[in-house]
Amino acid sequence: MNAGLRITAFAAALAATFGTAYGVGRGIDPVVEDPAPARHASHGETSAKPAEGDGHGGHETTPAGGLQISEGGYTLDLTTSSVAAGERADLSFVIRDSAGRAVTAFRREHEKELHLIVASRDLVTYRHLHPTRATDGTWSIPVELPRAGGYRVFADFTPAKKGAENLTLGADLAASGTYEPRKLPAPNTTAKVSGYEVRLDGALTPGKAGELKLKVSRNGRPVTNLQPYLGAYGHLVALRSGDLAYLHVHPNGEPGDGMTNPGPEVSFTATAPSSGTYRLFLDFKHEGEVRTAEFTVRAGATNEAAPHEEAAGHGH
Repeated sequence: MNAGLRITAFAAALAATFGTAYGVGRGIDPVVEDPAPARHASHGETSAKPAEGDGHGGHETTPAGGLQISEGGYTLDLTTSSVAAGERADLSFVIRDSAGRAVTAFRREHEKELHLIVASRDLVTYRHLHPTRATDGTWSIPVELPRAGGYRVFADFTPAKKGAENLTLGADLAASGTYEPRKLPAPNTTAKVSGYEVRLDGALTPGKAGELKLKVSRNGRPVTNLQPYLGAYGHLVALRSGDLAYLHVHPNGEPGDGMTNPGPEVSFTATAPSSGTYRLFLDFKHEGEVRTAEFTVRAGATNEAAPHEEAAGHGH
């Protein structure tokens, strides 16, 4: 993928409000459609209008759409509306066309027909998943969400239909149990995960493309032999705190571009849709295992963190 990848953000969805006990049943109401459309600019230009009143203390300088359940004639039909926290359960869904028919043909992108992101509303829990599709168009994958509360499910795909553009549709998922609110981790420039240390250089700038560089090391030594994962040396997702506006980019340079040794550093080009606080999740692969490094950054502000302010990542 060429350098200077642009990304599209998804605008505001109402944050879930929970009491001390977060009890849910199977009869949850359908997710309502958010007002503005969105798609990845990396797969096509968006005509979405800037969102108004996003509550981020400034206006959207980059077009941003809603976390929509329907867009462009396609709908995310999340057949699993709730799960029990801490218990393994099957998450299933169908992508439907404008006639309500299950879509069964998708374009493969980054080695998969569909990429699924599941994130908690407090941005503490994150999953990058790849479900399997049955012949009838039903997608499914086992999940185990560690804590009770509200989650957002993002399905990133491109229908195989001629002229179809990449879409990311979103729906709400609830994990039942006793809900205990957690604060967003403090801003950090270093994340530790499974013996690796990942250093973030650069900043998110509202309305302006900027470079983010992530350097991977282990035991104080740079990792110079990162492995391709889904056709790239790293995958980066950013979610805005408060409304879960969604950004997804890939590195500047991929294995197919003749980049055989990425070195310890992977760079991305990203544009924040507005000022605000974001969580960044970097997936990288080394020695056959995928790990995720996590960061908290502020767009429109210097992301300085004290030396002890580090965020732990997790493996898949």
